[in-house]
Amino acid sequence: MRTHGLKGEVTVSLEEDTPSDFSGIATVFLETDNRLVPYFIHSISIQGKKAFVKFEDVDSIEDAEKLVKRSIYLQKSVRPKSGPGEFYNDEIIDFKVNDEDLGELGNVVDIMQAGANRLLVIDHGGKEVLVPVNSPFIISINKKKKIVTVNLPQGFLEI
Repeated sequence: MRTHGLKGEVTVSLEEDTPSDFSGIATVFLETDNRLVPYFIHSISIQGKKAFVKFEDVDSIEDAEKLVKRSIYLQKSVRPKSGPGEFYNDEIIDFKVNDEDLGELGNVVDIMQAGANRLLVIDHGGKEVLVPVNSPFIISINKKKKIVTVNLPQGFLEI
């Protein structure tokens, strides 16, 4: 987002599916000129939806300014496993979506953030359907079978 302090720290905005435990994460990748460049974390402090990060060899506000407005990526192999009922956005892309009453609706094509709400973007016969990722809409997520079960209110698909 922006620099933090004068010694090279940056403020990072944390997305909804960001891991809460960074203790095992030593490296992240920042997008630079359409390439992913590794940066080693010297220290990190989490405060709500923000993290204050000090990277190795980024020791001045000028160095930190070069990192502002860049996307940060984390290797899948080092991110903590998501718990029961939880998921990372990329984990459920292409999952089938079944409604308890209506049957198969389509596939998850994206996860969208609308303010504080995460929404499943479902391709329902060529029509985009947005389903909030919370109860009472999401009943279960079966990662082994790649199925999301939902319970949509009557008339939801006609909206």
